[in-house]
Amino acid sequence: MATRFADKVVVITGAGSGIGKVMAKRFAAEGARVAVVDWHGDRAAECAGEIAQTDGHAVAVRADVSVGADVATMVGEVTSRLGPVDVLVNNAAIADGDDVLEIEEPTWDRDVSVVLKSVFLCSKAVLPSMIERRAGVIVNIASVNGLSALGNEAYSAAKAGMINLTQGIAVRYGGYGIRCNAIAPGTIRTPIWQERVDRDPVVFERLVKWYPLGRVGEPDDIANAAMFLASDEAAWITGTVLRVDGGLLAGNYRMTRELLAQAGSEDLES
Repeated sequence: MATRFADKVVVITGAGSGIGKVMAKRFAAEGARVAVVDWHGDRAAECAGEIAQTDGHAVAVRADVSVGADVATMVGEVTSRLGPVDVLVNNAAIADGDDVLEIEEPTWDRDVSVVLKSVFLCSKAVLPSMIERRAGVIVNIASVNGLSALGNEAYSAAKAGMINLTQGIAVRYGGYGIRCNAIAPGTIRTPIWQERVDRDPVVFERLVKWYPLGRVGEPDDIANAAMFLASDEAAWITGTVLRVDGGLLAGNYRMTRELLAQAGSEDLES
């Protein structure tokens, strides 16, 4: 059994479902003491319980990580129950606002608070202890939306801010032995897609055509990247954005072929 994170205290926000839940289980399986943090306390408890059933070590903490008081209480509870935080994975997210002309101000504020402000609050809460111990890792789950215009403008703008904040933390605190990196996932098959799938059962099949590797991502794809960046194997990596997107942002060969075909037909017509 791999033990890259034996006795490390790992905090994962938004860990009650989807990518966060898979990461929590994976870190626990490699020896970490995991704090499963989620706004939905029942989901956090369920995840922690499932980890316990496999002889892993986890505690469930309910918190709204966009609220400073909740974050302070959460970090205090984790520290008292598990110890100082070694690894923080900022994963909590929400994406309700799409199209600037349609987004209402409260929706914008909520998206930005959950996606970006939470990273600021959680990082600020764990950094003093990391600085004191001159060691620590922060992994931020960003998105390809933070690197390109792909809709969901509130969420996307917040993810872009997360990437810049990642770089700022990496540069400012690297001298204390603290590393901070971001992961930019493409489309990941998680429960959050279920409502869309119910309306459009072939949505993933349609999305696949844009991915050079011929499939959408799975939560384990992101967990693999997060565990690498959090481990000593990535000891000289900081301030980077690791795109885990099946090649989506590398280029669009399908579009290129269609454009070339169109150009060829225009040449023939001329």
